[in-house]
Amino acid sequence: AELIDRFGALPEEVEHLLKIVTIKKLCRDANVEKVEAGPKGVVVGFRNNDFANPAGLLEFISTHQKTVKLRPDQTVFYSRDWPTPDDRLAGTQKLLKDLVELAEQAQKAA
Repeated sequence: AELIDRFGALPEEVEHLLKIVTIKKLCRDANVEKVEAGPKGVVVGFRNNDFANPAGLLEFISTHQKTVKLRPDQTVFYSRDWPTPDDRLAGTQKLLKDLVELAEQAQKAA
């Protein structure tokens, strides 16, 4: 908001950069090491194949069986139709927010 107030409307590239910075913060909070987003969905890999709430992650996967799969390499694939970069950024951000919430549930229980 301060940038817009000071410089006017932000270029699309700056808006994407700010969204990516937000996604990076969410990755740190969810212990995500790698994110690959494309038009067909996103693949998420965890640092040292470790997630703070494995039971919650398995429940999340089983609840979304048609769209979320655990791959043999311990990455999570979230299948979606995201034709534009904005769709990919928004979808990736939503998935990571869900993962952060799951991780925080484990921290609160501990």
